Amino acid sequence: MRVSADEDKCCGAGQCVLIAPEVFDQREEDGIVAVLQEDPPAEQHAAVREAASVCPAAAIELEE
Repeated sequence: MRVSADEDKCCGAGQCVLIAPEVFDQREEDGIVAVLQEDPPAEQHAAVREAASVCPAAAIELEE
């Protein structure tokens, strides 16, 4: 799995960080998503998929 995020779409809701904090964080200055692990381990895949599905701005992109 490959994870990326469209910073221009991100609205800073932070749901991704709550669901998968090992993979996502938010920038201090504006709350925009930061991807910590572009290639997360298999045990994180379910959380990453959930984070992508609940993102209100659809800013998280996954390549399986």
